[in-house]
Amino acid sequence: MKRTVIADALKRTDFGADVNVKGWVRTRRGNKNVSFIALNDGSTIHNIQIVVDNAKFGDEALKPVTTGACLSVTGKLVESMGKGQAVEVQAEAIEVYGTADPDTYPLQKKGHSMEFLREIAHLRPRTNTFGAVFRIRHHMSIAIHQYFHEHGFYYFHTPLITASDCEGAGQMFQVTTLDLKNPPRDEAGNIDYAQDFFGKQTSLTVSGQLEGELAATGLGAIYTFGPTFRAENSNTPRHLAEFWMIEPEVAFADLEDLMALEEDFIKYLVRWALDNCRDDLEFLNNMVDKGLIERLQQVVSTDFVRLPYTEGIRILEEAVAKGRKFEFPVYWGCDLASEHERYLVEEHFGRPVIMIDYPKEIKAFYMKQNADGKTVQGTDVLFPQIGEIIGGSVREENYDKLMARIDELHIPMKDMWWYLDTRRYGTCPHAGFGMGLERLLLFVTGMANIRDVIPFPRTPNNAEF
Repeated sequence: MKRTVIADALKRTDFGADVNVKGWVRTRRGNKNVSFIALNDGSTIHNIQIVVDNAKFGDEALKPVTTGACLSVTGKLVESMGKGQAVEVQAEAIEVYGTADPDTYPLQKKGHSMEFLREIAHLRPRTNTFGAVFRIRHHMSIAIHQYFHEHGFYYFHTPLITASDCEGAGQMFQVTTLDLKNPPRDEAGNIDYAQDFFGKQTSLTVSGQLEGELAATGLGAIYTFGPTFRAENSNTPRHLAEFWMIEPEVAFADLEDLMALEEDFIKYLVRWALDNCRDDLEFLNNMVDKGLIERLQQVVSTDFVRLPYTEGIRILEEAVAKGRKFEFPVYWGCDLASEHERYLVEEHFGRPVIMIDYPKEIKAFYMKQNADGKTVQGTDVLFPQIGEIIGGSVREENYDKLMARIDELHIPMKDMWWYLDTRRYGTCPHAGFGMGLERLLLFVTGMANIRDVIPFPRTPNNAEF
């Protein structure tokens, strides 16, 4: 008999029909006469209840049906008389695909800490929490592609291996085929990368932005969506060494266009989650974060604040003067910490904030300079619980200004001639932003640690699975 996915079986009303469902046992309870098996196949947060006449199957046949076992169940779809489910299956045949020794299977019916579940990341998708998180991750990925497709953007694939450092930070993972025990060296004793696979020093990308800008000058509006890598030795709940980035670039966009795109884009994604992931969100709202759905609804229904950096600093300094204590100091020119961002969003305004016009000293070389010579047209979208969720800017399209900034920061440009060519040949105003998928998922799921919204987190000293 053809299998029925449990999400579909739970919606059926043709009681009396023969069905076959397959999945993993979440729990088994009952008495000597009847067993109730909660079966889940990952298609929904909800289990389907299997009602088993113990006498019909016998103790020996039912002995391997324990938490974690994988079953195929054939039986009658019936209306449930119990609470918590509308339908259930009266078992007529049970096939055990795989057993799970109850003495060693780690996912027993009890609460498990997130730290413990990270140690068994190969099994945690079988839990209710991570099943919900990863289904939402799928939906957010689909929504991202759908949004850009509907708005005339082209999906553009930028390289994972690069010779350029977009952010100028130098925290990159090197890619090489050289013998690390005995690398070739030049006359000065330096490693001779001319003998490496690509003939030069290369690394895993920290961003697809620079290549995305090239594409925007030919296709008009593009977006990238793929993995990025940063060798930052950080163990905070907000950082990963490998994560997924969404980076649109738009020709002929100014600061107002950019802010409108950022707000519309993220509202679309949150609305998609509310419309398409309701069961999973309600579970997470009940089990992980009681205020989750209310926050999501608020984001969709409210206008984002547009806040110049200078005004934001003034608000924070006033708060400090009135006794508000922050771990990090507040002054004009500081790079705002998450605590500052969250104060503005959660306590002062009570809604998301797009902060603009940052001091140029704390922002990347490619951001367009304002007429004051001190600030640039950067945009950071700040969210409750998270802080910065999007970072973007209008890009500097003027060749001379860009070169002056590059010289000022002593950025090596030997591998960046192609980037500068876009300013030499038919330059145009353009803008874009980057959003980490995992930062978005932290907000949409209510999870507290970024390692819990990606299947297999890569962090310092951790590359398991």
